[in-house]
Amino acid sequence: MVNLIKNEWMKIFRRPGTIVMLAILVLSLSLVGIVIKSQHNSMDIQQDKNWQQILQDENNALKQQMDKSRTQAEKQYFKREIAINAYRIQHNIPPKEEYTVWSFVKDSSQLIMLAGVFIIIVSAGIVASEFNWGTIKLLLIRPINRTKILLAKYLTVLLFAMLLIAILFVLSSLLGAILFGMPDKAVSYLNYSNGHVSEQNIVIHLLIYYGLSSIDMIMLVTMAFMISAVFRNSSLAIGLSLFFLFTGAQFTALLAMRFDWAKYILFANTDLTQYLEGTPLIEGMSLTFSIIMLAIYFILFQFLAFYTFKKRDVAA
Repeated sequence: MVNLIKNEWMKIFRRPGTIVMLAILVLSLSLVGIVIKSQHNSMDIQQDKNWQQILQDENNALKQQMDKSRTQAEKQYFKREIAINAYRIQHNIPPKEEYTVWSFVKDSSQLIMLAGVFIIIVSAGIVASEFNWGTIKLLLIRPINRTKILLAKYLTVLLFAMLLIAILFVLSSLLGAILFGMPDKAVSYLNYSNGHVSEQNIVIHLLIYYGLSSIDMIMLVTMAFMISAVFRNSSLAIGLSLFFLFTGAQFTALLAMRFDWAKYILFANTDLTQYLEGTPLIEGMSLTFSIIMLAIYFILFQFLAFYTFKKRDVAA
């Protein structure tokens, strides 16, 4: 299995397109840093001396809005904001914080979608290209189980995804430290859970945030891999996966406004950060529910991919 993964890994990095993808990711991150730095220099960040009173007034307004809210999701959102504001007042934590390396690392997480595009392209072609080039026969003449061959390809895609996310996190940390510097004192993230606010190490929070933000990408990569294995068509896999990457969440949100069954759609559950920093898309959803739905879709995608690859006459 290890040798199969090494072989697939070498195939990926022998393609000039892979180097271009890495270069585009690094260049995009650099451009984002330059733009934010230019905007940061022109902003005058001053803390209001009466910020405690401002937060108290904000909480009073939020309580009035919470009383008028009709959905449990809205009430949960207001409860979170009120609790965090109250915690800031009680522990003397101003709402306006200096923009530092950690702020830039979190903003850079938006580029995970760009990394997702690249990984989908690799995932969609890693199986289909073998058929297009005729090299699949060279793989199958070896005394290796077809399941191991396909599993090695999928694990290679996951390793490539982890590499891009790691590059994004590490480079954003280095670039952020250079452009914005380290904070003067330890920075904590105010985490709201089960009605209580607690301080969480900012680095741990960012690692969790990056991990949860990558779930959407991983599920779409798995879908692209399945389509590639079932239909042997990389263009179809790339097209469908990119379409869902950019529109799946929006269409699901529109359906969720009218239909409760929308919570069973894949894209209603891929954004697990909704349980970390916001409220569920549909009332009644929970982290456990979303994990179960993701597991069902994941198993379905993998079953279709492996069953088709094993049963179909791929040597033809």
